[in-house]
Amino acid sequence: MIRAGLRASVLLVLACAGPGMAQTEAPEQAQEQMPAMQSAVVTLDRTRLFEETLMGQAIQARIDAASNDLIAENRRLEAALEAEERLLTERRANLPPASFRDLAREFDTRVEDLRVAQEAKSRALTRMRDAEQQRFFFEAAAPVLAELMQDLGAVAIIDRSVVILSFDRIDITEQAIARLDARLGDGAEVLAAPEPQPEGPPGDPTAAPRPDAPQP
Repeated sequence: MIRAGLRASVLLVLACAGPGMAQTEAPEQAQEQMPAMQSAVVTLDRTRLFEETLMGQAIQARIDAASNDLIAENRRLEAALEAEERLLTERRANLPPASFRDLAREFDTRVEDLRVAQEAKSRALTRMRDAEQQRFFFEAAAPVLAELMQDLGAVAIIDRSVVILSFDRIDITEQAIARLDARLGDGAEVLAAPEPQPEGPPGDPTAAPRPDAPQP
């Protein structure tokens, strides 16, 4: 069983800095090696741990897919709104001023509602990304890192980004990546909970009243 003190040390270190988000190709799983130098304090590159583990890459792939879906949806909505705006402009000459103002007001309101909804989706995606990274570091990585720290006889893991000067031999990033990959793979079982989904927009221009719809 992992001692409470060691787990607390790992969690404290993990809270020092945020992980990077860029996705990289999975490295070949190298055989775990212990550093030649014995040290009570070891260092870890958190960014590499997230980017180069199979689980971190799986999380990033899901986030990228959700982000690409949102970008595609934004483009589709933008194209539909632009087409509707052009049609409304073309009909202006044949509409009574009051009717045109009503249609233009309704169109502007719908555009604003869609903008707010899509921004909410983007914020929800950011929250999802942050939550998934927290789960990676605190639920999946922390116990494995605590065990590795015990095996090395270390008492603390320091984020490499906050270290001014150190020997490369006390960096355990490679060992941590190899052990996480061996124990958890892509994390399918650990991170099996449903992903939070952004709320849908209040409307869609393809389903909303069109300016060429029959008028009463």
